[in-house]
Amino acid sequence: MRHEHIETNSGLMILLILAVISIGGLVEIVPLFYINDTIEKVEGVRPNTPLEVRGRDLYLREGCYLCHSQQIRPFRDEWLRYGHYSLAAESQYDHPFQWGSKRTGPDLARLGGKYSNQWHVQHLIAPRSVVPQSIMPNYPWLLTTKLDYSDVADRMRALRATGVPYSLTQAEYEANVKKFGQTVADQLDISQAEANLLKEARDKNFDGIAGQVTEMEALVAYLQSLGTMVNFGQYNDDAFVKFR
Repeated sequence: MRHEHIETNSGLMILLILAVISIGGLVEIVPLFYINDTIEKVEGVRPNTPLEVRGRDLYLREGCYLCHSQQIRPFRDEWLRYGHYSLAAESQYDHPFQWGSKRTGPDLARLGGKYSNQWHVQHLIAPRSVVPQSIMPNYPWLLTTKLDYSDVADRMRALRATGVPYSLTQAEYEANVKKFGQTVADQLDISQAEANLLKEARDKNFDGIAGQVTEMEALVAYLQSLGTMVNFGQYNDDAFVKFR
């Protein structure tokens, strides 16, 4: 069949395009039915605490995802710069997940613990004061705006509807104790959401301002949690190859 005949026959071209798309789709979809699990078996991954939930909401509100990805690819240049490549398990409670390919700024998947709380505060207020070449805008209002956490329990209920194991019943709480341990399970209790948020803010004082919970506090809490849940030192280099 001559190529010119296909190009001049719209009906035939449509049929051939559909055939190619169907074959390509089957090649990608059919193997998934023979994979038992695509989530790696790792310890330490947990849902966000109430303070981190609000911090993540602020991360989305301020458009941080437009310039920063949270996806380290399994390539040498990536893990040499950022650390171990991202696992699906690390995003299993993330709705929506923050993977991506847009990097006006560096990837943040392993940001937690890399810098101090004070560094993050200063960087968000005036990025060029700590990174002279940065083109990131200033976010000074985060430090002067009190955090609205009145609806944090409702936000957790919404995430619960997507499958995140925040607890509402005693049975759910006990299941979380068994899966995550009591300390984490207490943080996942929706009925104690506000109290847990205030306690974490008071104990860790992410923004450096005692007696007040600011939007800066929540955002820094979220940033400091990124990439810290899995201890990759306990796994071999090829431990997750079968999931790729």
